Amino acid sequence: MTSTVHRTCPLCEAVCGLTLTLDEGGHVTSVRGDKDDPFSKGFICPKGASLGRLDEDPDRLRKPLIREGDLWREVGWEEAFAAVKAGLDRVADRRSVAIYLGNPNAHSMAGALYGAPLIKALGTRNVYSASTADQMPKHVASGLMFGHPLAIPVPDLDRTDYLLMLGANPLESNGSLCTAPDFPGRLKALRGRGGRLVVVDPRRTRTAALADEHVFVRPGTDAYLLFGIVHTLFAEDLVTPSHQVNGLAEVREAAKHFPPEAVSGRTGVPAEVIVRLARELAGARTAAVYARIGTCTAEFGTLAQWLVDVLNVLTGNLDRPGGAMFPKPATEFGVRRKPYAVGRWRSRVRGLPESNGELPVATLADEIETSGEGQVRFLVTVAGNPVLSAPHGARLDAAFGRLDFMVSVDPYLNETTKHANVILPPPRMLQSGHYDFALLGFAVRNYARYSPPLLPLDGQPSEAQILARLAMIASGLEGDLDEFVIGEMLRKATETPGSGVEGRDVAELRAELEGETGGERRLDLMLKLGPYGEWAGKGDLSLRKLLDNPHGLDLGPLEPRLGEVLKTASGLIELAPPQIVEDVERLRGKLDEDPPEIVLIGRRHLRSNNSWLHNVGPLVGGSNTCTLQINPADVTRLGLDGEAVVRSAKGQLTVPLEPTDTIMPGVVSLPHGWGHAGSSQSVAAEHAGVSVNTLTDESTIDVLSGNAVFNGVPVTISPTGVIIAQ
Repeated sequence: MTSTVHRTCPLCEAVCGLTLTLDEGGHVTSVRGDKDDPFSKGFICPKGASLGRLDEDPDRLRKPLIREGDLWREVGWEEAFAAVKAGLDRVADRRSVAIYLGNPNAHSMAGALYGAPLIKALGTRNVYSASTADQMPKHVASGLMFGHPLAIPVPDLDRTDYLLMLGANPLESNGSLCTAPDFPGRLKALRGRGGRLVVVDPRRTRTAALADEHVFVRPGTDAYLLFGIVHTLFAEDLVTPSHQVNGLAEVREAAKHFPPEAVSGRTGVPAEVIVRLARELAGARTAAVYARIGTCTAEFGTLAQWLVDVLNVLTGNLDRPGGAMFPKPATEFGVRRKPYAVGRWRSRVRGLPESNGELPVATLADEIETSGEGQVRFLVTVAGNPVLSAPHGARLDAAFGRLDFMVSVDPYLNETTKHANVILPPPRMLQSGHYDFALLGFAVRNYARYSPPLLPLDGQPSEAQILARLAMIASGLEGDLDEFVIGEMLRKATETPGSGVEGRDVAELRAELEGETGGERRLDLMLKLGPYGEWAGKGDLSLRKLLDNPHGLDLGPLEPRLGEVLKTASGLIELAPPQIVEDVERLRGKLDEDPPEIVLIGRRHLRSNNSWLHNVGPLVGGSNTCTLQINPADVTRLGLDGEAVVRSAKGQLTVPLEPTDTIMPGVVSLPHGWGHAGSSQSVAAEHAGVSVNTLTDESTIDVLSGNAVFNGVPVTISPTGVIIAQ
């Protein structure tokens, strides 16, 4: 006996629909793309095809663990929660508590719904996440320009005529801050209808190989290149903003210092190419500029992300079909009442500014190691492995060993959780409901889909229940967290003009909510209050409707809506925020610097995402290996053969070489997430690789956002066995 079920893939940002076949024991026997999903239309990648193997990984923890010295003991859930409470009860000052949220939180309902209440219950400002090792520059740039850090325009892929892409490789990543299942097919369709795709990247990636044109650029210099394009638009009178803005004159003045001839030497891009790109952008019927992690994880990440949307504005392509547009997610509700700001508080040791309620993960080790009031002594990690993902991971590894107490919510005993006193494993993915609260806010077409749990919990608490219980322990309160949150949301909604439920009775509204769990009832509430919801009077969307449509619902193409999302104090696009204009001077000051001889960049693999995907046999090996990509000319010049020693200011690694002309001379590339030597994860240990974050520098960050710098790291390369004088 078998059954066929449908589910959204939770393994990356593409939100593909899957069709799974389960045997009578609940084991996945096959995974296919869901051809009836209106968004993904049957597309599937190797990660999605391996969902069953990952879900039933024998190394996955099934019961809580308590560490006693160097040994681990399986315990029941009540004993585990009691140990957490005892550890937290020893904390006299909540300033000494910190929390780290890993990337998988963006891919789970529990992470989206219960992370904020847990932070509030812990009562600390020591909040860290994978965001400051990834996309924080985009949040800061969008917040300063549009008034909200989630007001992030995405390229209207299905209608654009011209796409300029920088530092992104969606044929490997499946897209990022741009939710687009079958990204490869959409790019091929762009070219098939006569459009043009230009990719700017230090590597000729799979995406670059698909493009009409690939432009090599020196890592970390994207802001210079973009400024050169802006300069050309002004110089040739090609500026045609379609919206009223503040700061146009200030941007024109700033761009004067970055003519194509000046930035060419810094970027490695010929001046005539920069001028041509500007003319092509301005001349296209519709166009969009899109940049991702390669530009974010650089010294001037926020400036680069700001300039992306400056270009979208200056060419008249912001908020228009075929340009860069703002999605309308089904759970969107509420108005930001305070102007966006960064630096509302600063880190204790280095004085680094807060962004989006977070401090840079690059300073977490400082806060643990440095004594004094507020020294971090108690740490909570949720679905993260910062020892491998944060800069200078070796230092963080040592720092975690000095904590008084640590609790991790994680399915694995890994490089980070090995330091925990208590590990609380969430259930299998197929035992959890799934809705993409975060990712559908970046979708290239409006869409909604809910996947209910496919298998019973069998006595294990859900991930939501685990996080809610931690929040209750931290707050010292008792009761139902979901009911408290629902009550507060309903109260605010009934007091908000235009919500569709203003003035209605809270108890009456509560009685209308459906759902088997607190998370489902909260989803139902958000859908009903959202822009397509039955309470908002603009549609009939609800949890019930999604359950009745298991393949998902197409909610239509992106539509112009700048007036709805713009939350600046002026009511205008702030094209030249003061903080950004000030940082332009720092960029200008480095324009004439000689670049390092060799710099390191990261690399993405199609069959990888986070470090935990390295424990799935079908996803390792082949092209998914931990090698140092290097140009053959550099191999010859440096006298290398087979493997080499890579040194930075922070550490050194011996790595197998992969000579390839797809990477520009003077640049080497290592993938992230590896370094599993000695791991208890059997497959990962067999394919250990090395951690690139042995080499990265936690003292170098993007000043405006606090984001870590992983691209453009100066390194030296030498043959193995050669002693280098320090």
